[in-house]
Amino acid sequence: MTKVLLSLHVLAALVAIGPVTVAASMFPAATRRATGGTDHDLAVLRTLHRICRVYAAVGIAIPVFGFATAGSLGVTGDAWVIVSIVLTAIAAAVLVLVVLPRQQDILDGIAEQAEPEPRAPARLAMYTGIFNVLWAVVTVLMIVRPGSTTSA
Repeated sequence: MTKVLLSLHVLAALVAIGPVTVAASMFPAATRRATGGTDHDLAVLRTLHRICRVYAAVGIAIPVFGFATAGSLGVTGDAWVIVSIVLTAIAAAVLVLVVLPRQQDILDGIAEQAEPEPRAPARLAMYTGIFNVLWAVVTVLMIVRPGSTTSA
């Protein structure tokens, strides 16, 4: 059962985080093109935002399967698991409380024919980068597992 849970955990991470990482990273540059651009440019922004929202919701499966896997392996109290949980929670908070609302604000402004604040895309890119780095650290922790007897 542990192998099934671990497989589902890894698959959920690949399926959910990959699209969010790419779409969120593309959004700031697409914002610059969409400002004063065509309806197509606005449609691209809406699509990128929708991808981020949908896959953020799908991402709930990652900690669910992660907790189940950690429990079946008996490593729930290990430092690398706890650090990974904390970093995952921070990454989720950055995405849900900062990245998605800022994307929506930019979309709302462009839809109303208003120019977004000039630094908005750069700030959004910074927060997206923080989200991406957090997930990269969690991924490394999942692979290296410091202190684990099976660590590489």
